[in-house]
This record gives sequence, C-alpha cells and structure tokens, in this order.
Amino acid sequence: MKKIEIVINVNGESHNREIESRKLLCDFLRDDLLLTGTKRGCETGVCGSCSVLRNGQLIKSCLSLAVQSDRSKIETIESLKNDDGTLHELQNAFMENGGLQCGYCTPGFIMASLSLIRKKPNPSDLEIREALNGNLCRCTGYTQIIESVKAAIKKINEN
Repeated sequence: MKKIEIVINVNGESHNREIESRKLLCDFLRDDLLLTGTKRGCETGVCGSCSVLRNGQLIKSCLSLAVQSDRSKIETIESLKNDDGTLHELQNAFMENGGLQCGYCTPGFIMASLSLIRKKPNPSDLEIREALNGNLCRCTGYTQIIESVKAAIKKINEN
C-alpha cells in the first residue's frame, strides 16, 4: 500500500507522519496518536461519535481520509479544557445535567455543540437541535443533551 507523508496539527501539537493513503482520519487519531476520545461507531457518518473539528469546521472523521487533513488543524475532544486544566463548560454541563449515560456518543455531541457555540454564542433551541442533528444517542432520549448544551451556553456567556 502506498504511503504518503502528512503534517497535521492535532490539539495544538504538530505531527509529521507517513501513513497509508487509505487510512481514515478517525483511525489515524485513535491508532497513530492514541487519542481514543474520537469514537468509531457506525463508520457511515450517521452516528456522529467520530466528530472532530478540522480548521474549525465540524466533520465526521470516519468519512475523511487522514491525507485529506494534511496541513490542517484538527481539534478532538481531548483538546477541551480550560486554561487551568479543568474540564470545559460543555463537559461539566453534560455531567451535571445527565447529558451522558454510557458516554460513547458524548464526544461527538460535545464537538458539535462546540462548533455551534463558536459560530453562534446564543443559539435558539431549534438551532441547538439542528446542530446536533447529525449525532445519535441510544441512552438519554436527547432531552438531557439539549439541556446540557443550554446550561453550558449559559455558563460560557456568564464568563
């Protein structure tokens, strides 16, 4: 299999790697960089558990080849933390408001929420629902997830 050299910035750290041209971004993150917060769920782009930000845009890493992210900036769930090392407001809100149960889908929901909040700091309930539309959860029934996002937005906007 042909290997291609890529340079990719993941969570603020530059990586220069030679990888197979067919390697998925989610596999690169998990297997090569050991960032296991990005989950492999459906592998068809439906569940959203593999969601990451590439150059600020939300993508499904199971639908993207790692070579497509050459010279890109990737943010994964592992990048979320406050300057003092504590959990990000989204992470705290999901814990405090029951927005997670098994936690498998949580990284995707949090990254989708982060993408939304960066674009629109005060989204409506409908905008929150639309932003999370590409993610599936089998445990919570979504009400707690929406409440978690709203709680995080309130906390972020207070700061």
